[in-house]
Amino acid sequence: MIRIGVIGAESTGKSTLCKQLSERYGYHWIKEYAREYVENLSRPYTYDDVLHIAQQQITELQASYDEPVVLYDTELIITKVWMQYKFSKVAPEVELAIREHPMDGYLILAPDIAAEYDPVRENLDKREYLHNWYIEEVRQTKQPYCIISGQGEMRFQAAAEAIISMMK
Repeated sequence: MIRIGVIGAESTGKSTLCKQLSERYGYHWIKEYAREYVENLSRPYTYDDVLHIAQQQITELQASYDEPVVLYDTELIITKVWMQYKFSKVAPEVELAIREHPMDGYLILAPDIAAEYDPVRENLDKREYLHNWYIEEVRQTKQPYCIISGQGEMRFQAAAEAIISMMK
């Protein structure tokens, strides 16, 4: 099983790309839990909410899947940055899980597609800043990564080729 973290700033097409890769190649897709969780809150989210999201992501990382490729849509690197950016602290269990359950590779989606507003997104004006932060966090893991850019089919093909490369 090869585990691929699909990360990027808000509105860079992470879920869309995961869905396309899953449909075309049959890759197992762990859907983004954070969006669903936050959308169902009837109040502003808190640090404890983000910690709950992280704990769900850690549970997903600890699971074993009988699949050749598993895509993690918005995994712990994003949650770590989210905690640090929004609350100026990162839960130790997040740092530990990133070290103990590393991805086999990362697709980092560039913020080069048009941003789409929705009520859950809050940093559309900081996409480039967050993109660079994600790159630095991934570099610290020492795992392979590929920055995915371009539009439509070009973006999809770049991601598909990166995954094939990581499988070798």
